[in-house]
Amino acid sequence: MKNYVWPRGKKKKLGQYDPEDTGSFSNKEEVAEAVMELKEQLQQLQDILFAQKKYSVLIIFQGMDCSGKDGVIKKVLSGVNPQGFKAISFKKPTLDEAAHDFLWRTHKEVPARGYITAFNRSYYEEVLITRVHEQIDDEEAEQRFKHIKHFEKLMTDHNTVVIKIFLHISQSFQISKIEQRLKDPSKTWKFDPDDLLERKFWESYEKAYEDVFQNCSFKNAPWHIVPSNHRWYRDYLVLNIIVGALKNLPLEYPEPDSQVKERILLLPES
Repeated sequence: MKNYVWPRGKKKKLGQYDPEDTGSFSNKEEVAEAVMELKEQLQQLQDILFAQKKYSVLIIFQGMDCSGKDGVIKKVLSGVNPQGFKAISFKKPTLDEAAHDFLWRTHKEVPARGYITAFNRSYYEEVLITRVHEQIDDEEAEQRFKHIKHFEKLMTDHNTVVIKIFLHISQSFQISKIEQRLKDPSKTWKFDPDDLLERKFWESYEKAYEDVFQNCSFKNAPWHIVPSNHRWYRDYLVLNIIVGALKNLPLEYPEPDSQVKERILLLPES
């Protein structure tokens, strides 16, 4: 997994990561069994997380248009218990949201202890699209990077694991997905004419993302760059990242309190 973590303190280019990468695998059949095992592990770990209610998990998905943010949430997290999971999609801020600080609308959606929440886009949009379209300048962006650092420190200090995943696709892959949406009636509803307009800013977005990764890849909350031209490998890596993060937690089922133990002792032997 280290190959997919943006290194802290080192300048890199997004182009150094290959969106076509599939590691040592050639096709989805080669990872099918591992994916099933990872999903089973995720279900078990989530069950303990929910029962223990000591830690929470926030998974942030960012990526260019058509990178598969909706799809990866649906496929990778489909097996988790819906009682302990929530997916939030962030669009253009409403007038009320825009009247508050840039972290306000996302802070209130941070998961409570025992829960997993997935963000489809996040507060990072406030240092991405806002910079690309010159709604904020570099000085304001630097201030926001500092606020994000403090915000994520606040979350991790309160036992929230922050998992940040960038779904990395190529320009050619993006246009092929847009064409599919236009041809497939079941996907046409996903087409947004603005997606074509935003393609003109591809290089600006890459630069903005590089600044995000450079400034906001922290020890306890690094950025993972997941090659996503091949959906099966994307799903396999994302599962590995999430399961790995949960395994690093000291998760265990809580012990029953004294009253429960006394009642268990009073139960008749079978």
